[in-house]
Amino acid sequence: MTRARPAPQRPSATDNLTKPDRFSPLPAWMERLCTLSAQIRGGIRLGGILFWVPLSVGFEACLLVVPGTAKIRWTRVIWGGLCKLLGVNIRVVGKRVGTVGGLKARQRGERPVIYISNHCSWLDVPILGTLLPSVFVAKGDIENWPVMGLVSKIGRTIFVSRQRSTTGRERDEMIRRMVGGDNLILFPEGTSSDGSRVLPFMSAFFAIAKLPKLRDGMDPALLPVSYEPGMTPLIQPISISYDKLEGLPVQRLRRPVFSWYGDMDLGPHLWQMVQWKSLQAAVILHEPLDPELFPSRKALAQAAWHAVAQGAAELRQNEPGTIQPGRFDAAELPCNKPGATKRLLDRVASVFASYRQRR
Repeated sequence: MTRARPAPQRPSATDNLTKPDRFSPLPAWMERLCTLSAQIRGGIRLGGILFWVPLSVGFEACLLVVPGTAKIRWTRVIWGGLCKLLGVNIRVVGKRVGTVGGLKARQRGERPVIYISNHCSWLDVPILGTLLPSVFVAKGDIENWPVMGLVSKIGRTIFVSRQRSTTGRERDEMIRRMVGGDNLILFPEGTSSDGSRVLPFMSAFFAIAKLPKLRDGMDPALLPVSYEPGMTPLIQPISISYDKLEGLPVQRLRRPVFSWYGDMDLGPHLWQMVQWKSLQAAVILHEPLDPELFPSRKALAQAAWHAVAQGAAELRQNEPGTIQPGRFDAAELPCNKPGATKRLLDRVASVFASYRQRR
């Protein structure tokens, strides 16, 4: 009587990242040497991160009391330095809409901008933070995290609970921040994914750009916070994907190196990432959308999703990436010329991230 053989277990994507190939052509001693080299590289990078983050964030805490846009520009330097320590290069297609912002910019009539992006990793935050002078809108759970909560508060992150009882208050807070000079970065998927597709956008996230219209005779006080005429924020869709790992195109089995979703633990994911020599993210900055030109927030959300999904699909196929057309009036786009000191801070952020831009 023959014994039944156990069914073979299918290896997971994580196993493929942490275990050497079974049929590796390298001798065992060379494999161990490569593993040791990667661990040393990861340890050095983590040490640099532990030094850079408290130092740079502590300096930003001092800038919070300084008027102007210095704190906004310095935040880009923080994220750019973190990208450099992680070994992340950024390839940019397109042009950012909007300025750094600030109260004076709003007084000059420069419209705020809401940047809408897909979300597949915690790495999206430092990458977009390097490219975009904005503040993030994050889920309320992060506010209570031991270290990230404090760092996020110093970075002036806006926390939302996504509960109906607090929706109005959180919407008003985001509008106040934009009226006061901030631009926002939103992930309207509501969660991160494995990067293989872009999840549908929640139209509720677009309520701050497409305010409900009051009918004739209704009390304007029903909208406690609103925009001045002509100051409705623009929407810029953004597609982000991770297309290179140590100079080679990223295939489906390698996406877990970047993607952080589900019940993945942040610590092990970070440790695996810092052991790779180099990583590359591709970002497409699509043409903006003017909410005033759309009949409803659902139509606005669908247009933004289409642009983001189309761009992300091209990047996943290792294509250069195409800028999706928008719907806007070119005369309404905010534009200004910063001074020498401000240009220097912007340049430092760009150099730290080693990002290349193609328009």
